[in-house]
Amino acid sequence: MRNHTVVTEFILLGIPETEGLEMVLFLLFSSLYLCTVLGNVLILTAIISSSRLHTPMYFFLANLSTFDLGFSSTTAPKMLSYLSGQSQGISFQGCAAQLFFYHFLGCTEGFLYTVMAYDRFVAICYPLRYTVIMNHRVCSILATGTWMGGCVHSIILTSLTFQLSYCGSNKVGYHFCDIPAILPLACEDTSLAQRVGFTNVGLLSLICFFLILVSYTRIGIAISKIHSAEGRQRAFSTCSAHITAILCAFGPVIIIYLQPNPSALLGAIIQILNNLVTPMLNPLIYSLRNKDVKSSLRNAFAMRSFALGEK
Repeated sequence: MRNHTVVTEFILLGIPETEGLEMVLFLLFSSLYLCTVLGNVLILTAIISSSRLHTPMYFFLANLSTFDLGFSSTTAPKMLSYLSGQSQGISFQGCAAQLFFYHFLGCTEGFLYTVMAYDRFVAICYPLRYTVIMNHRVCSILATGTWMGGCVHSIILTSLTFQLSYCGSNKVGYHFCDIPAILPLACEDTSLAQRVGFTNVGLLSLICFFLILVSYTRIGIAISKIHSAEGRQRAFSTCSAHITAILCAFGPVIIIYLQPNPSALLGAIIQILNNLVTPMLNPLIYSLRNKDVKSSLRNAFAMRSFALGEK
């Protein structure tokens, strides 16, 4: 029998085929990450500070902004660290934590988009009953369910991945710890983890996407029956923004996890788009174009300036 050393640390090899571009990528990704943090903090500030925005739609948008802050922060800080010349190593426990939070927040995103589609469906198809159907209790249950569902999903995947023995190479050919990059390093049979991961991620994504499709199909039918051109335009504008964000979120999942042998470079590019670009665009797509949000931000900063002036 060969002697094996139990792996206690993984080495992240980074983005494939980008040798010599570390500083350029560091500047690019740090800019995207700062824009993501700033945009989502502004959304949370606007929603929390304005009572006019304490509605179901903005409640779920606040959850989405919280998710985007966490999701981008799961992978970006470590990636920026080694791009700036720091160590590429990550502890075994750190790798497990990164994988857990990545899938926890990623699954929560899918559930949250489904809930947001249902919210828009109720608002457009049943406007007179909207406040009754989407009351505070229902919104709280739906939001809690998305986070709990994501947590259970991630516990299953993380447990199956890290209950395996890792005693060979510790070099992860990727820029963060994810299942397709970690499982090939295991010393045991990974077929169960691969099957469950493929089924779990793929099945949940397809179910969420199907439910979203049903909601927006019903919404489209309802919009076509609106007699006012202005009303149709306003409803279509809101829904088109939501659909754009949903495609940005589900596209990478379909390409990465449902392909039998995805290209390493293509996979890395799509994951970066999903991890940094989509969370950065969500505030622009959903809220920062909105007059109510802009007004709330102006009022919040005006009150802050006034308070500082008084001091």
